[in-house]
Amino acid sequence: MEVGEGAARHSVSLAPDRDRIGTGRRHVRPIRSASRWWLVRAALLGFVVAGSTGCTREQWARFGQPEPITVQGRRILGLWQGSTIAALAVGGFVLGLILWASFRYRRRGDAMPMQVHYNIPIEVLYTVVPFVIISVLFYFTAVDETYVDKLSKKPDLIVDVVGFQWSWQFNYVDRDATVLTITGRPGQPPQLVIPTGRKILFNETSPDVIHSWWVPSFLFKRDVIPGRTNKFEVTVDRAGTYVGRCAEYCGLYHSRMLFSVKAVSAEEFDSFMSSAKAAASAGTSEIYSVPTAGGGSLS
Repeated sequence: MEVGEGAARHSVSLAPDRDRIGTGRRHVRPIRSASRWWLVRAALLGFVVAGSTGCTREQWARFGQPEPITVQGRRILGLWQGSTIAALAVGGFVLGLILWASFRYRRRGDAMPMQVHYNIPIEVLYTVVPFVIISVLFYFTAVDETYVDKLSKKPDLIVDVVGFQWSWQFNYVDRDATVLTITGRPGQPPQLVIPTGRKILFNETSPDVIHSWWVPSFLFKRDVIPGRTNKFEVTVDRAGTYVGRCAEYCGLYHSRMLFSVKAVSAEEFDSFMSSAKAAASAGTSEIYSVPTAGGGSLS
């Protein structure tokens, strides 16, 4: 009886092994069904993410970037779109190769798949192609970066940007002399008024710590560094009011480093300068001022 019971137990313990190993057909079906289920879940997840973002067709085309309002910003957007499309294409191709190899060379039944140690043409391909991709991306990046960093010899307007703890100061410069100053205060962000269709040169500096002057709609930002003057130039071609902020953590009240940029027509800008200068000269404004000899500017 003990031998019989042992044989029975032995036969029972072997049954799950046979069921688990089974034939090649029994082994393949779970893999196919599981892989299809994962594909379905991935597709559903993509639709849910796409629907929950609430993005418009134009926003999807910009791949999350705001709509640029400067000539230079559109150049940056084009580089961003091209790089993203290239990344999606390469990623999709690599993912396709991974899935194809996973299904094409998967294990079938008890037979071990053919083991391949190396393939010279494939190894040369995946060594050369990345260098080609990097070279193309580097070329377009260098060309667009040179265009964005280009400065005019005679800009239409010069604005000195001074970042200080904890706000901003904007100095309108004419013939190397400041003609109007706009100074913000904590809780009272300054507004920089600029004309559309004109080349505007920004000179950045700071008397205390590193800040970063950033207008998201410019698709551009540049650090404001003590003891150094950074420059950049933009041409705004769309009127409106746009938010700005400091993009570099600069201390306890970094969150107060806010400002706005108001782009108006050339005629409106000239009218603003006249009225702002008059208010500054009369001393009736807390924000506008006309620097006097020996002071009046943080820079």
